[in-house]
Amino acid sequence: MAIQIWQDAPQFTLVSTDLKQVSLADFKGQKVILHFFPMAFTGTCTEQLCTMRDDFGFYEGINAQVFGISVDSPFTLAKFKEEQKYQFPLLSDFNKEVSEAYGALYNEFFFGMKGVSKRAAFVIDENQQVIYAEVLEDANELPNFAAIKEKLQ
Repeated sequence: MAIQIWQDAPQFTLVSTDLKQVSLADFKGQKVILHFFPMAFTGTCTEQLCTMRDDFGFYEGINAQVFGISVDSPFTLAKFKEEQKYQFPLLSDFNKEVSEAYGALYNEFFFGMKGVSKRAAFVIDENQQVIYAEVLEDANELPNFAAIKEKLQ
């Protein structure tokens, strides 16, 4: 089911690249940006997260927490994070539950792969309500970064 603006954000706890559990509930009182991406080490996914990396000062300056989420293992994501020097946590949705809860899961992806996160972006406000939702069907497209920033200001 598609996420609607002003609905309560689906809660989750996922494993980070540091092998620690991270819960959305821990960030109540702070804006949160979730970037779902299909697969680490692929071109458009790298571009999506590098855009966030390169503009990280903006998000840090408004005390917003950024997360990247994919169905990759935490070990794969740790190597991806290290190589790309991401300053924000990458979270493993290996069991696909969070991607599904946010309506951001391909039933079938390229080459017959099933259960891969769609490219998507969500902004969650301090009360943990969704104030921006964008789920892309075409994995070659990028989220609207300008719209995301506008919702945060």
